[in-house]
Amino acid sequence: MSRIGKLPIELPESVTLEVTDDNTVVVKGPLGELTQKVDPDISIGIKEGVVSITRPTDQKRHKALHGLYRSLLNNMITGVSKGYTIQQELVGVGYKAEAKGQILEMSLGYSHDIHIRLPKEVKVETKTERRSNPIITLSSIDKQLIGQVAAKIRSLRPPEPYKGKGIKYVGEQIRKKAGKTASVQ
Repeated sequence: MSRIGKLPIELPESVTLEVTDDNTVVVKGPLGELTQKVDPDISIGIKEGVVSITRPTDQKRHKALHGLYRSLLNNMITGVSKGYTIQQELVGVGYKAEAKGQILEMSLGYSHDIHIRLPKEVKVETKTERRSNPIITLSSIDKQLIGQVAAKIRSLRPPEPYKGKGIKYVGEQIRKKAGKTASVQ
């Protein structure tokens, strides 16, 4: 039995979960609504506020799908009840970020500013205080989407290992390398 797949998911009181005829799961909560198509082999049961996922056989494919759909449903339930936030820090002299609606403008040391249009499901806030690095805060109910957007922003200027300059997640430790040293002859 899959260690992740066999774990039950408890539904918060403010969240409803429905399974349609074509095996599509609709999760509604106070923050919004998410849908996910589930493989027809995987069955989803709801009993007394607890969601359980079962598989028909012990084939390798069914085992993989069992844990996958349990994790996806758990992320959906957490998303519509609590939501997800990711904070990123811009480390570098002159690095700036500014949010204008759904457009994020960043100055990252290139010869031009970078403008990113974010999906409407992702909310962005920027905070710049004196003597500290600018911080970008992303929030959404969709864990996969917010992670993809954060990875795209980070890929514009990944942190480098010598000085640590670049876009990093708040709390992330960058392993620094020693630079070149003068040789003694």
